[in-house]
Amino acid sequence: MASINRREAIKAIGAFGAIGMSTLESSLTGGAVASDPRFYVGTYTSNSKSRGIYLFRLRMATGELVAEDAVGETVNPSYLAIDRRGRFLYAVNEVGELAGRAGGGVTAFAIDSATGRLRQLNQQSTRGASPCYVTIHPEGKHLLAANYSGGNVVVLPIAADGSLGEATDLVQHRGSGANPQRQQGPRAHCVIAAPGGRQILAVDLGIDKVMIYDWDGSAGKLRPGTPDSMSTAPGAGPRHLDFAPGGRHAYLINELDSTLTACSWDASKGALTAMQTLPTLPAGFSDSNTCADVHVHPSGRFVYGSNRGHNSIVAFGIDKASGRIEYLAHESTQGRNPRNFAIDPSGKYLLAANQASDSLIVFRIDERTGRLIPTGHQASVPMPVCVKFSVG
Repeated sequence: MASINRREAIKAIGAFGAIGMSTLESSLTGGAVASDPRFYVGTYTSNSKSRGIYLFRLRMATGELVAEDAVGETVNPSYLAIDRRGRFLYAVNEVGELAGRAGGGVTAFAIDSATGRLRQLNQQSTRGASPCYVTIHPEGKHLLAANYSGGNVVVLPIAADGSLGEATDLVQHRGSGANPQRQQGPRAHCVIAAPGGRQILAVDLGIDKVMIYDWDGSAGKLRPGTPDSMSTAPGAGPRHLDFAPGGRHAYLINELDSTLTACSWDASKGALTAMQTLPTLPAGFSDSNTCADVHVHPSGRFVYGSNRGHNSIVAFGIDKASGRIEYLAHESTQGRNPRNFAIDPSGKYLLAANQASDSLIVFRIDERTGRLIPTGHQASVPMPVCVKFSVG
């Protein structure tokens, strides 16, 4: 089973009708309650019928999805970030040129606290092509984005009203990797702040490294750390990284060799160290596969990764003391090319976004074993790429 790469995903999207009540397989009667969290879905709009960013509620009692229509219309909002108070949402515009200027962008929206609807504030260039990841620094004053095709990381200041200023820094990665088809040059794929916000980690698929930067918040600058990186196995293609609660361990999913690496994090030294790497695929699987996303359960007991090709979520148990992982199970995502997935803030449900089959699938997480249990609830969304819960 062949997976869909970034270029194919943007250029070859099948026709899909606009989302409506008839597309949902969940029941929409009765209305959601205040305790049912909102979440947003970023999509690809190029060559598709997607309108941009879609809004849903998750019914915590049942796992049903309640559609609240498209709320943010912008080009290719493929990855999202929401501020800690739920006031603002930021969406990358994953394109090579935006508003006549080379490079992609980030669009800033204000969130209506009553309805969840979005009001566009402004848009800024990321000064690099195909931005695919965006995050907000814990201090709330800056946003960071990773430009995949540009192979660089940009810093944008956030004003008091949530709008974005022009870039205060742009850091260019250098080098290449062992895979001649996918690693001809740097491919920045993820950028996150380490716990405490003193360091910034940028995962680069093209050079098989996690770059480590010291954060200068007063200037909005990234300074080379000491050490300045952690290398993965040649050709691994590291993609996304997530920290476990407590901040002592992090988990790195590797797109090209379909593995998950457990790492230790020494905050005093700003050092990330690989401890253990396990395959994300079952023994005997020989078709093509690329990994995509990784998330640690809020309890810190489990970590999950997505497989595109095998079309599954793999679950590992975490030993909290050592940070090492143990394989638990695979669960089919009931669709093709599960790009991104999200765990609701309570840790009760996991939502998988099947990019190539236009579906969101809801699983209940067994709190004792960490296994995923299909709920039977799903929704249709054109080309879903990112699922992000609002915490406000």
